[in-house]
Amino acid sequence: MARMIQCVKLKREAEGLDYPPYPGELGKRIWQGISKEAWIEWTGIQTRLVNENRLNLADARARKYLAEQMERFLFEDHDIEAQGFVPPSA
Repeated sequence: MARMIQCVKLKREAEGLDYPPYPGELGKRIWQGISKEAWIEWTGIQTRLVNENRLNLADARARKYLAEQMERFLFEDHDIEAQGFVPPSA
């Protein structure tokens, strides 16, 4: 049976992550309060941020920027989008 949590991002009960997706205390916080659905949504945004901003993940500043954006999106209820990103039309 799936582990159910009260998702901070979705503000409802949802299936939790199987393991902390990020190291340290932030990873534990994500595991305890963020659902799989919200995490998948974040990974899509993260990909767009990396691509649109041409981030080099070997650069500590880029990793710090992504971690800050991740916290804002998951825990502070901010909408995060890459500058210049245009969603495909249906």
